[in-house]
Amino acid sequence: MSLPILPTISTTFIVISAILVAIGWYLVAKGRIEAHKKVMLAAGVAATIFFIIYASRTIFIGNTSFGGPDNFKIYYTVFLIFHITLATIGAVMGILNIYTGLKDKLNIHRKFGPITSIIWFFTAITGVAVYLLLYVFYRGGETTSVIKAILGF
Repeated sequence: MSLPILPTISTTFIVISAILVAIGWYLVAKGRIEAHKKVMLAAGVAATIFFIIYASRTIFIGNTSFGGPDNFKIYYTVFLIFHITLATIGAVMGILNIYTGLKDKLNIHRKFGPITSIIWFFTAITGVAVYLLLYVFYRGGETTSVIKAILGF
């Protein structure tokens, strides 16, 4: 089986980002604030690389529609919309947390950091699941516009 290179690379970067967030969480719990900052910024860079690859592929190539059984498509679509919602919320909150951390607005940063991390872990997990459903468990469908790929029309 041959896996598509861009989705494989982008999924790898989102997993790296989540692993770095977990490491950053551990570091801050140990009081290693400077190491926490560096690791969390690296997590943000990894997430940004994911987004650049994903957005570029979407703009220039399109998205892969679900190629699995028709009776499973509705479940996949609901799951995909859930993943996209999590990813959007996680990205916005991630940017907020990077900003508040760098600007020493630590009351906000401490309040939303753990919530953002949990959302990001679920984003990564659901992102890997989408990747597996599109390219490993089933053959991907046609590559088409994002709206058609998600909603099937």
